[in-house]
Amino acid sequence: MGARMTRPARREAQREGTGREHYLAARVLNALLREDYAGISARVTHDRDGVAIVLASGRRVGLAAGDPFHDFATAPWERLRLAEVLETLRAVADPADAEGVAAFERECGEALAALEAHHRRRGEVARRLRGRHGLIRYESLAATVDHPLYPTARCRLGISPADLAAYAPEFAPEFAMRWTAVPRERVTLSRPGLPGWWPSPGEVGLPSGLARTHVLFPVHPLAEPLVGGIPGLVAGREPYLTVRPTLSARTVEAGERVHLKVPLPASTLGLRNRRSIKPGTLRDGALAESLLCEILAREPGPRVTLADEQTYGHAEHEYLGWLVRGLPEGDIVPVAALLAPLPDADGRLVLHEVAERHHGGDAEALLRDYLAALLEWNVALFVRYGVALEAHQQNLALLFGDGPMRLLIKDNDGLLASPRRLRAAGIATPDFGDERMLTDDPYALADVFVTITLHLAAMAVVHGALPGSAATLVGRALAAALEPYGDDPMARLLRARTLEAARLTGKSMVVAGTLVAKERTGARDVNKFYGTTGPNYLRGA
Repeated sequence: MGARMTRPARREAQREGTGREHYLAARVLNALLREDYAGISARVTHDRDGVAIVLASGRRVGLAAGDPFHDFATAPWERLRLAEVLETLRAVADPADAEGVAAFERECGEALAALEAHHRRRGEVARRLRGRHGLIRYESLAATVDHPLYPTARCRLGISPADLAAYAPEFAPEFAMRWTAVPRERVTLSRPGLPGWWPSPGEVGLPSGLARTHVLFPVHPLAEPLVGGIPGLVAGREPYLTVRPTLSARTVEAGERVHLKVPLPASTLGLRNRRSIKPGTLRDGALAESLLCEILAREPGPRVTLADEQTYGHAEHEYLGWLVRGLPEGDIVPVAALLAPLPDADGRLVLHEVAERHHGGDAEALLRDYLAALLEWNVALFVRYGVALEAHQQNLALLFGDGPMRLLIKDNDGLLASPRRLRAAGIATPDFGDERMLTDDPYALADVFVTITLHLAAMAVVHGALPGSAATLVGRALAAALEPYGDDPMARLLRARTLEAARLTGKSMVVAGTLVAKERTGARDVNKFYGTTGPNYLRGA
């Protein structure tokens, strides 16, 4: 029998647990205020005692300025309980949103449970990470950093709290992949043959002759019950290939510099952000990569490398698909990991470790180099080609090898491109299956640039490390990236929407992702729904 917890130790544990609830409750309230869900900002008061919001209970909660993405956010001295925030959410909600509100309450509960579970297992996780090196270590550390804007990102709806430790990247687990044989006539492969490390039927406990008539598909263990219900498949009896989850959870490390993306029966960043794989997105992602390769061939300046995402297969089903991602040589550090605390390192971040290795210990110099590479590339895409990438901090990595640092970019199936601008540049418009990837509206392109490149890839990262100087660093880097384009109309538009704007566009992530049905928001894409604005942290920087 283990030692009983002393009363002081028990009180300390309770305080720590309450602290995590305070943290999550404040993030939830801040998101509701930022997106002004159901007019909740009408509860904000301004008087000689300061700015506050009156909760449904009548409690007055102080608000403060300072966060770059909010006009006002929960003051740091306030201690909120999740229940009182959710009570206020229910009080303001439209009755038509009852289903979405209930789903968001579940997200909140599961996010808190995930935070608590990770805290309980922190020693075990630290021990696992000590035995890991390179990219997969950074992927696990990146998962411990919460999303800058979506408050309940620790929740993966569809993965039970009990399963998180076995499959969520922040717990640094490893597990064996399952496999199923799919009749060959139902299979589409992007390239002839399969990767050399792919198993044979015999290696997953099936008759070897099945290779003539079927193709093996990898299946995440959590998706196995769903795949098992699809007629005509032959489930492998034995697992094959030990893998480790990356930050995205549905993508796993399958080998050295090889990632494998498979469908996952879960939702992240909102109920409607399903982590299955629609077959068309695999082809669209490959076409988007080819488009960017063609642009890079014309643009020798950008320090950019693209992950190889041309190898995939599907069987016209959202749980029967896979992508093999090839990664280049070099030291790869996900941008999302830069703000992650190093285990047992007394407040030091991954950023500091990487700066010591590659920038003489100068973290600010590393961030300036990153901003220059990021913004020069994305401004060139926007101005010259009418392309805006959905390359946020999770889809970007720093690549160190011979020569200057480069950006490594993956997962391009969310980009937005202008056929008219591409034609003017002499580039054929890709035949995307998803028509939402094409637009000639420059304001729609600017919305993606502001909310993804500027907010998430630039400001959130730099502010998390250097809050006092972040706006200046980002503003200067953006101005420098725009300067070569002078009075080009697209450059003028981008300046007007960023450096000169009174306010900056924001995404209503919680509203479109969970709270309000698409029939009510009218959102064609819940990841590109803009219903809010925030302060322009670049003005005067």
